[in-house]
Amino acid sequence: MPTVTFGLPDIVVVTGTGSGLGSEIATLLLDCGSKVVGVDLTTSALSEREGYSQVLGSVSDRSTWTKVQDAINSAGSGKLGLVTSAAILDTGFIPDTTPEVIARAMDVNVTGTALAMATLIPLMETRGGSVVAVASVNAGLAEQQLAVYNATKAAVRQLARTAALDHARAGVRINVLSPGPMMAGLFKRHLESATDGDKFLATRSNRQPEGKILEAVEVARAALFLLSDGAHAILGADLVADGGLTAGFDFRTGAEGASV
Repeated sequence: MPTVTFGLPDIVVVTGTGSGLGSEIATLLLDCGSKVVGVDLTTSALSEREGYSQVLGSVSDRSTWTKVQDAINSAGSGKLGLVTSAAILDTGFIPDTTPEVIARAMDVNVTGTALAMATLIPLMETRGGSVVAVASVNAGLAEQQLAVYNATKAAVRQLARTAALDHARAGVRINVLSPGPMMAGLFKRHLESATDGDKFLATRSNRQPEGKILEAVEVARAALFLLSDGAHAILGADLVADGGLTAGFDFRTGAEGASV
């Protein structure tokens, strides 16, 4: 069939490569020929692949980003990319939320994103590059029992959009990717917290216009597009990759009866 080809950065730093979306993004990048510097607390299954280098550490720790700089230097020259997909999610109600839970979510989801940008943007101003900050549809829409997570993703969205304006004329292109539910770590954790997991999954799937929860690799492809030169005209945007979940306020399956 007809195809279109877009160029990708030579070296891409991807956070959260231990599992889920980060792992899927790193896999696709390696398949396309980009070198990947993965950042996670645990070693990725990709560690044996050519072109992949692993940095172990927390994204909210400055020393981790010193090691990332060293890994970039070892990887060689060329354009750079960054995808900040590392995140944590805790379910619960605000009255039951502790300062420690809030601080941990802010550290990983917000501070980790900020430190990643602070490390990569100066290098990109010299070498060129693009950033994809992973937020969530929950950055703009409330979801029960996810108040802290939602707040951190709203912060990520504004952090990235503002940085996009600040660094546009230096040749750095920054955008936001906002996934909906996908069969990856965070949604699976939410699923596991449900009283009836099967019912929870069926209900959530039925809300999707296509009738199913997206696979992480489907969202990963959207991340690669934003990284690529095919998205050159897109700057400071929020690409929603939710399978149509937020296109309307509800999706009618017909089971609820006639609408007129």
